[in-house]
Amino acid sequence: MNDVLAIGNALVDVLATVTDEQMDELGIVKNSYELVDAEMADSLYAAMPPAVEISGGAAANTAVGVVSMGGSAAYIGRVYDDQLGGIFAHDLRATGVDFECPLADDGPPTGRALTLITPDANRTFRTYLGAANCLGPDDIDERVVADAEVTYLEGYLWDPPDAKDAFRKAMKLAREAGRRVSLTLSDPFCVQNWGGEFAELLERGQIDILFANEAELLTLYPGTFETAIERIRSTCPLAAITRGEHGAVIVSGSETHEVAAAPVDDVVDTTGAGDLYAAGFLFGLTHGEPLARCGELGSLCAAEVISHVGARPQRSLAQLVASS
Repeated sequence: MNDVLAIGNALVDVLATVTDEQMDELGIVKNSYELVDAEMADSLYAAMPPAVEISGGAAANTAVGVVSMGGSAAYIGRVYDDQLGGIFAHDLRATGVDFECPLADDGPPTGRALTLITPDANRTFRTYLGAANCLGPDDIDERVVADAEVTYLEGYLWDPPDAKDAFRKAMKLAREAGRRVSLTLSDPFCVQNWGGEFAELLERGQIDILFANEAELLTLYPGTFETAIERIRSTCPLAAITRGEHGAVIVSGSETHEVAAAPVDDVVDTTGAGDLYAAGFLFGLTHGEPLARCGELGSLCAAEVISHVGARPQRSLAQLVASS
């Protein structure tokens, strides 16, 4: 049995260090983000200098974090049977995450997040969703869902109709197995697009654990932070709302816990902070820790990942917690 099953956009992170001159040659504006098609992704990938290629996507980062904490995690996401698909599967399994999904033999190629890092530490993203966007109900394995204490869903993927159906199937299977369902809102633009449906899931009691940052929560429930907290308290059994350097607020029924952010000597890259916060929190939750301690674990994991470039921990999170 796994502590967490994460379901989300399966992307290969391709990270390359480039000069400002190379950025100009590529015709790309520094520190920008853009979704691209397959032709543009292939063209840029071919033009990039030697790069580091690792399995990625928000939910995959969370799964890796749970394992780094000493827990167990599985992952469901769609990649194609191509070079990058093989890299994704091998790399994720090498971290200790259970990834049993067969590589797709039809549809678009494996998705990728092409990341160009300039000497000033700015990161420029060109993302091709590809196969990740084609996740469907057939990709959801009933046994894998039933064997996970918590099924964790990535809000970024609540867009394509087939992926939405896959999420609904996973939620239904988890409930039938007596397991819990967790949702991360992922980004304010996801809430702008799908906030009505997210709110409906909450009001119908289909989400047991919600993760959001302050901006996402206020996009879902406009108004003051205090009124939004009361709204989420009434619609979700457990919610963890992060507030950057101001820590996090955890609400569950009549309980409220304000947990300070873990100290960081130097914030280098905030990519993956929410993903690793969820990893630490869910590890604590599935191992019987009190809610305040779950928040502390989430904060410690987030602090580790923002202290360096990249969305994966660079040291054992279990050792980090043991030494804290």
